[in-house]
Amino acid sequence: MSVPGMGPMIPSDFGIEKSDLPDLVQEFERKAAALSGALNPVIIEVLEAHMRVINSYYSNLIEGHSSHPKDIRRAMEGDYDDDPAKRDLQLESRAHIITQQQFAQKDLTPAYLTGRECLVELHETFYNQLPDSLRIAKGGGVELEVVPGHIREGDEDVVVGRHVAPEAEHLDKLLNTYSEAYSFEKVRGQKRIIAVMAAHHRLTWIHPFMDGNGRVGRLLTDMLLKAAGIGGCGVWCLSRGLARNNEAYKAVLARADHKRQGDRDGRGQLSEARLIEFCSFMIRTAIDQIEYMTSVLDLGDMSQRIYSYIRARNDGLVSGAGPIKIEAFKLIERAYFLGEFERKDMEMISGLEKQTARRLVRQLKEEGLLTETSSRSPLRWAIPEHAERYFLPDLAPTG
Repeated sequence: MSVPGMGPMIPSDFGIEKSDLPDLVQEFERKAAALSGALNPVIIEVLEAHMRVINSYYSNLIEGHSSHPKDIRRAMEGDYDDDPAKRDLQLESRAHIITQQQFAQKDLTPAYLTGRECLVELHETFYNQLPDSLRIAKGGGVELEVVPGHIREGDEDVVVGRHVAPEAEHLDKLLNTYSEAYSFEKVRGQKRIIAVMAAHHRLTWIHPFMDGNGRVGRLLTDMLLKAAGIGGCGVWCLSRGLARNNEAYKAVLARADHKRQGDRDGRGQLSEARLIEFCSFMIRTAIDQIEYMTSVLDLGDMSQRIYSYIRARNDGLVSGAGPIKIEAFKLIERAYFLGEFERKDMEMISGLEKQTARRLVRQLKEEGLLTETSSRSPLRWAIPEHAERYFLPDLAPTG
């Protein structure tokens, strides 16, 4: 049996030129660079750590698995629900976060990211930490165990909606084609971003694993965008945008599976027009999320929200957090503006006497509004759960 074709791997130059992709890529790169350039490196580090929980929540939500961010944070502290089903979802989100953390510590080359080894390692890292109940692939009335890092083989065939995934015997060649087509050595400039988005679809089309392809694909897309030099990756969250438009995301994924529609629809076996539509959707979604984070992280707006948070606490409107001195505003604001400040400056910043300033800083540390890496390190801005909806409104569900 011949190997099924999945071309075009990247839209043709002609197809790109007559589409909105060039303008979208330019806007995407410009706004991402502006967001990244406006933030202190320490703030970027704080946000990246915070957003791993958000990314986990939304990526799993796309798959119909919902564990509230509050419960995800509990899981990261080893606090699990008594309900087995809820506990398993907490473990799933924890596995997703740990996978992000482990890959963030690696020296990842573009060649590795588009290769089979990366896919296997991503899937293996994620699934090794899942409970047995979530290592099951269901379809056609049959349940099969999902082996971490195992590429489909033999009769392990998959149907997703209307898409019949390629038979397992073809996966080696298809993954080789995938790796070669999306090599950063072959695609440069604006076309590289288009290639990353196209790769997201083509990976789901190949469907190399029995389950987990969507989450592996979204993790990989995040890493490829960072490798491509897109600013602020890890500060803004593509999965948030995809989850908020879940039906549209799945619809454009499905349409990009369509066969070529006539001589004017590219030169591959699959529809070039539908692939362009998919890439456009992905880039627009990314731009939307960058614009959202740019708006909430604006220095002036953040200052107002920090002040509103302090006022809300003193009006008894913040659950789990009691009154606090109004001078806390100055300390939190300075930590956000600078990323961190020296301990010796706490009295000058707050305008309080030494002992009063120390007590206030101690309270801010205990409540997670300021953090430290050691007892003598500078004090950093932080985002505790009780302040998230004030600092980063609408980022994730509250309650």
